[in-house]
Amino acid sequence: MSEPHGSEGTTQPLPVIEKAAGTDPLDQSASAAAYDPPPVLEGEDGANGRFWSARRVPAGIVALLLLALVGLFLYDIAAVRADRPAMAWRRELARQLAERPLDDAWVLVGAGVAAALGLWLVVLAVTPGLRSLLPMRRTHADVRAGLDREAAALVLRDRAMEISGVQSARVRMGRKRADIRAVSHFRDLDDVRADLDATLADAIHGLGLSRPPALSVHVRRPGRKG
Repeated sequence: MSEPHGSEGTTQPLPVIEKAAGTDPLDQSASAAAYDPPPVLEGEDGANGRFWSARRVPAGIVALLLLALVGLFLYDIAAVRADRPAMAWRRELARQLAERPLDDAWVLVGAGVAAALGLWLVVLAVTPGLRSLLPMRRTHADVRAGLDREAAALVLRDRAMEISGVQSARVRMGRKRADIRAVSHFRDLDDVRADLDATLADAIHGLGLSRPPALSVHVRRPGRKG
């Protein structure tokens, strides 16, 4: 495992103290880095949960549908109390519900649709959402920040491209792991991998995330053309 040295935020490749031994330079490697957490509030561990989505669109749609349905039923009930005939659709619905058996195909389809919609609403209610937003460490009591996952991946990609020998790099930034796949067209793959370990560990440290993802680095040679 390589260890980063130097000032935080530098854009220069960092020196390598140690290099993993016994690895095949033709193999892709996965490496994990240790992180020194930034300072946090006294008495707190600095960890934050995920941001919860307000989900205004689903809530608005459900509210409008319920409002329309309740209003329609209230109007029909008021019409019946005023000695006017009930709406034809409500009479037909009551007749169908009274005559159709429970194992009827349309009854089962309606029950399945209602169950699926209910399950969807329950999932929306108990899950936080906003998977693309990574919570950052809380260093001030009144400030809570988040970092977009694509922005974090772009930072890591830019830092990877600064390494000598890296021709191209792709980054997949997850909530628990950052997967970096680099192509090196010169230099020994072990040396490139070690530099990537050090530089990207420093970059992830600089992001200030509440739960820094594990670092997985894969280095390979360019494919043959033709």
